[in-house]
Amino acid sequence: MSELLRETKETTVACAVSRGAGAADVDVSDRFLAHMVDTLARYASLDVRLRAAGDLRHHLVEDVAITMGLALRDEVPHRAARYGWAVVPMDDALVEAAVDVGGRPWYAGRLPSKLYTHFLHSLAINLGATVHVRVIRGSDRHHMVEAAIKAVGLALRQALAEGDTVFSTKGSVKVERQGSTG
Repeated sequence: MSELLRETKETTVACAVSRGAGAADVDVSDRFLAHMVDTLARYASLDVRLRAAGDLRHHLVEDVAITMGLALRDEVPHRAARYGWAVVPMDDALVEAAVDVGGRPWYAGRLPSKLYTHFLHSLAINLGATVHVRVIRGSDRHHMVEAAIKAVGLALRQALAEGDTVFSTKGSVKVERQGSTG
């Protein structure tokens, strides 16, 4: 289990993440954010413990995504399946997500909520994953955002599955820090 505490003048976020059964224990003041973290945990099959407080909703949502991404980065198996893809229908909404946890951070996609587009962008970049999200159709903002979180979660579940080999033509990538960062 990867546990992080991230503190700024604006927020305090304590987050523990591990691959598991999809259990979430979330304590944040923003009920929709709590719902989306719980949903992501369940669909990605991640166990998440999250405590977060912040001054503004934007700061809280962004810093939770940053911290979760950093914590989840430590949980990517050496022999991860690496890729995942899902399409999720939710009433009027239909959303597709594709994920690569191979260490190349990128986010592409737009939701009908700038805040949750930013959430997924911050999660992807800090996880070191490529994440593409496409809203195919929908009229209810809540349904489109929730379907996107579910699709990303299902794609992550596939990508994080442990395989029997390193899934890259490069083989293992090894990076060592040299000297002091002072």
